[in-house]
Amino acid sequence: MSVQIIKSKAIVTGRNPEKFSSGAEGTGNAELDEAIHLAGYAYDPKQDIFYSNMDAWQRKIGYCRLYDEAAAPTGMIIDCEPIYFEYLEQKWMIGFWKGQYDLVTGAEIGVYTNAVDLNILGLFSGAYYSCASNADLLQMSYTLKKNGKPLFTRGGKHWWLTGFKLGEFSEPSELTMDIDITLRDVIMRDAFVAGLWNAGYSLAEFTRDGNTVSFTLSIPHTPPPLTRTNTIASLMQRKNEKLCAEYRDITGQSNNIQDKIQAIEKLAPEMYAKIIRLGKSKRLYEMLSFLLQQVSVLPNLHTPLGHKLS
Repeated sequence: MSVQIIKSKAIVTGRNPEKFSSGAEGTGNAELDEAIHLAGYAYDPKQDIFYSNMDAWQRKIGYCRLYDEAAAPTGMIIDCEPIYFEYLEQKWMIGFWKGQYDLVTGAEIGVYTNAVDLNILGLFSGAYYSCASNADLLQMSYTLKKNGKPLFTRGGKHWWLTGFKLGEFSEPSELTMDIDITLRDVIMRDAFVAGLWNAGYSLAEFTRDGNTVSFTLSIPHTPPPLTRTNTIASLMQRKNEKLCAEYRDITGQSNNIQDKIQAIEKLAPEMYAKIIRLGKSKRLYEMLSFLLQQVSVLPNLHTPLGHKLS
């Protein structure tokens, strides 16, 4: 396989993202909390959701479109909305995702920069991005709604703002994200607004308040991954719906997450393994990061695969 890598060389009132807290107290089970932390997540008992940590192992991986193309075949039927723009002579991508991640309904905002052009002939051609550094973290927030009713809210200064509700089944079309994102300055704000415009958003679909841009993600304006066909989506969603129904049947008598997880671990150990792999699976990241390692895009990860990811 021939490989070539080339380094690469715009209005509205915000919803005050500062008001959202990111606090969490854990599940109450230290062993379970440690397992969740090693998977890159923590638990918020007030909203009954899992969310990604600042220092999650996923931060070492970065982003390319291959990840979205691999989602549907691995059971994640999610809407993707990548917004591309240039700021300070660097290529940026801020991505928005919502949908069904196997056993959870969830949503994400990811901030990525320092793009390089990746060309793997016969397989993939496009940009590979690094996760935002601490200097590039952005204040952002969103409320995920299902059929107009809030499921949860996330907010904070982050590179990857996520939330996942265990056992909740949703079609992506049922979900909306009310999003606020505060850019670093007016130049970055206008560059991001230009990215929204280029993605197909009209002026009536977003607002600006200072450096904060607000909009709602409902139906994506950008094309879906090629792998998300109607057939694959239907097959995977029926599997996901069955998984969520089984989870609710097993945990129906439990009053807290600790009892629910214990019931799952005892009665459905294969489902317990899925819970520990919340969101986008580590196996998916590992397979794709292995490919990127072969073309020296991820020089800081060492083989055997996963050695630096655990």
